[in-house]
Amino acid sequence: MGRNGPLAWLFHGVFTAFIVAPLVVIVLVSFSDKGYISMPFEGASLRWYRAILEAPELVNAFWLSIGLGLGAATVATLVAVPAALAIARYRFIGRDGLTALILSPLMIPHVVLGVAFLRFFSLMGWTGSFVALLLVHALIVVPYSLRLTLAALAGMNLEAELAARSLGASRWTTFRRVLLPLIVPGVAGGWVLAFIQSFDEVTMTIFIATPGTTTLPVALYNRVSLMTDPVTTSVSTVMIVGTVVLMLILDRVVGLDRVLLGKK
Repeated sequence: MGRNGPLAWLFHGVFTAFIVAPLVVIVLVSFSDKGYISMPFEGASLRWYRAILEAPELVNAFWLSIGLGLGAATVATLVAVPAALAIARYRFIGRDGLTALILSPLMIPHVVLGVAFLRFFSLMGWTGSFVALLLVHALIVVPYSLRLTLAALAGMNLEAELAARSLGASRWTTFRRVLLPLIVPGVAGGWVLAFIQSFDEVTMTIFIATPGTTTLPVALYNRVSLMTDPVTTSVSTVMIVGTVVLMLILDRVVGLDRVLLGKK
């Protein structure tokens, strides 16, 4: 039986349903007319979407998460691109160690990082500040940007870059007008994944955030621990839709196959 036989289709169907079903339930419950989370419900209502605007702590946390995600993804990209160029193009002492160091946040539990940074920022007097959150979020999302940038560099043809250098272009001109456009899919994909990861980060942020610097995921976590109204499902639906729209824009601009598979 070929790999596209009935069993393969059945497996993909079951796997897709397993992944998508919880998201569908969240979206459906967000339209509930009841004052608590339940399925099924009698009638559809937008009351819980209007309730988002009536919860200033959620609105403020949303804008904080947006700003934090934008800043962390940008800082991570500014670090990851030159690091990826150095790792991909040069052989130097400590190259493997540098790669392991940058990728280490993927292997260290976020609880451990949260406790460590809580202690560090307490000694520095930065606990709960936006700068502290920005530095921590940038640290944990750098690996996503680095991996995709490295993938883009690994699949890149060097002939155009060598031709530009042979025609007298400087290193900066070659990077800006030749190299950077070729690795845009990897850089853009890394930035988007870094933004999403920063926006969704909960575990480590709980240790560092204060009431004045509470991100949206932490605010939702605190709300769920106190009450069970469907506002959390409506906010989650907005986040799901926002993520889907962001990925569709990325696919439209550079193509998800180029971002995830490193295709030209």
